[in-house]
Amino acid sequence: MSSSDIFIGETIGTAILILLGGGVCAAVTLKASKARNAGWLAITFGWGFAVLTAVYTSAPLSGAHLNPAVTLALAIKDGDWSNVPVYWAGQFLGAAMGATLVWVAYYGQFHAHLTDKEIVGGPGAQATATKAVEAQEKGAGPVLGVFSTGPEIRVPWQNLATEIVGTVVLVLAVLTQGLNDKGNGLGTLGALITSLVVVSIGLSLGGPTGYAINPARDLGPRIVHALLPLPNKGGSDWGYAWIPVVGPLIGGAIAAGIYNVAFA
Repeated sequence: MSSSDIFIGETIGTAILILLGGGVCAAVTLKASKARNAGWLAITFGWGFAVLTAVYTSAPLSGAHLNPAVTLALAIKDGDWSNVPVYWAGQFLGAAMGATLVWVAYYGQFHAHLTDKEIVGGPGAQATATKAVEAQEKGAGPVLGVFSTGPEIRVPWQNLATEIVGTVVLVLAVLTQGLNDKGNGLGTLGALITSLVVVSIGLSLGGPTGYAINPARDLGPRIVHALLPLPNKGGSDWGYAWIPVVGPLIGGAIAAGIYNVAFA
């Protein structure tokens, strides 16, 4: 795979991943969406199908890492770091593009949601009005959860540990079951296995933090949230932003170490 193939494949694949994954979060969260309040099952399966679609689309070009933690783990496993910067650049760019496309697809719903007094409060709001869960989080605005993750209970060491554990599960599944014959990315069957593992992680471990398990998936859209001209969007919760970046990278490195000791 050439550097240009890797960059293009990761950009396209990660954009699709975030478009469909962030899209299901928008569908469930935003007022005037037909899927509003569809619940956690819709989100977990939506993200699983997003992984499946993104991997099948980008695998022929880049091997479909779509996650800096996966790229890091493969570099540790194989000892080849030459393409890590190219993979990461494509992943973060693609994540930002995908988040922007979510905004485009739900433009009217974002405006309706963020100008509704029951969501954002303000003069004229009913005394019993409740804000979205994200709005109650320190430093987070009412639609930040469409773009990036946040903890239900803010305990940094626990939040970090949750992201590490979830990523270890994901990356171990990729390394042991998901790789193609060349071992440099996900294979056809591996894509299906990995997407089901993502659903499982969401159902079992997603409750505390929203299971970023992917630095690009969280940081790229968080930057887009900070830059987009959304009314009453609130903060981007930068005080928490390091956890869904550092945690998955640590988890990917641990998983690679486990693989090299136990499976290689």
